[in-house]
Amino acid sequence: MASGPSVGEKAPGFTLESTHGRIELSDRLATGAVLLVFYPGDDTPVCTRQLCDYRDHLEDFESLGVGVLGINPQSVESHRSFAVKHELPFPLLSDPEREVCRGYGAVGLLGMTRRSLFLIARDGRVAYRKTDLPIFHRTSEELRPVIAGADL
Repeated sequence: MASGPSVGEKAPGFTLESTHGRIELSDRLATGAVLLVFYPGDDTPVCTRQLCDYRDHLEDFESLGVGVLGINPQSVESHRSFAVKHELPFPLLSDPEREVCRGYGAVGLLGMTRRSLFLIARDGRVAYRKTDLPIFHRTSEELRPVIAGADL
């Protein structure tokens, strides 16, 4: 099980299909920093609370120059249904082979996606990372000062 990049290291690049079409990390970084949100499952209680919290405070993230991308191995169709149901405006990316999840150390022992956050600065390096137990997540309120204080 890979540990993924540490703070200060270059983030692995990727291109994945999403609810907003094909997403390439380098293209997103050209317009601002990115918060990668690895989450275990669509429409599960903790994941839904986490992503709805980020939805409700998306303007806060955007005002700090940060876009949000959710990632897990589920299909684009599953993500689309989840996004429509909960009015999630940011892309949800499908990583069916778990290559990106593995590259970021976001795969647990049983193959489940580990709840992990990676704040990627515009220059492509990791500015912040946090992995939580499945039943916990960082709230937007906890993330705002982290993002505001990061060199993005």
